[in-house]
Amino acid sequence: MFLSSALRSAVSHAGRQVRSLHRSAVRAGAGGIFVHRDTPENNPDTPFEFTPENMKRVEAIIKNYPEGHKQAATIPVLDLAQRQHGWLPISAMNKVAEILEVSPMRVYEVATFYTMFNRQPVGKYHVQVCTTTPCMLCDSDSILQAIENKLGIKVGETTADGLFTLIEVECLGACVNAPMVQINDNYYEDLKPSDIEHIIDELKAGRVPPPGPRSGRFSCEPAGGLTSLTGPPPGPGFGVRPDL
Repeated sequence: MFLSSALRSAVSHAGRQVRSLHRSAVRAGAGGIFVHRDTPENNPDTPFEFTPENMKRVEAIIKNYPEGHKQAATIPVLDLAQRQHGWLPISAMNKVAEILEVSPMRVYEVATFYTMFNRQPVGKYHVQVCTTTPCMLCDSDSILQAIENKLGIKVGETTADGLFTLIEVECLGACVNAPMVQINDNYYEDLKPSDIEHIIDELKAGRVPPPGPRSGRFSCEPAGGLTSLTGPPPGPGFGVRPDL
């Protein structure tokens, strides 16, 4: 009976820890559904044209690929459209398809596959909290909770002033600096709840805090200091020529 009770308790605890991976695309702002539904702010008539400056960038991007392979530029051109507009309405996808001379469906396939393309409006600051295993083990839940408390919103929501959108994401590749958060293009790492609260205060004040670790580390070196390679590296030819 004791073992049965302990097993049920362990399973219940594990269940609370298991993330709903099948919903990660929704949380990542990929549109909630993978089929487009026209809305007043997102429909084929939503105004979108590349600015003259960005059109020059589009042309430069296309030149990176062999002639006859414009479609290869789909991802960077979609990214440019999103950076200009703030998110990616279907009219922007249609414009990209027109420029790249491909069927709109080819562009939709890409935009709905990659969750970094936001097919719904997001705030000025897109707060993406990693809660995959390494960050979870370093208490990313406390970081997520601190953000929710500070902003008064839950995952998948945007603040009333349109400044912040909060989502939960899969691994962002900075596991050695866990827990970490990506805000727009910047990584903020080695976080404590007080760190992320300060970062949010700075953003609210119109200042962008410097990215990187908050622990005093320069980058991703061992948290306790170097244990090897502690001296200057030997020069070329070391151990080969007696005069070196």
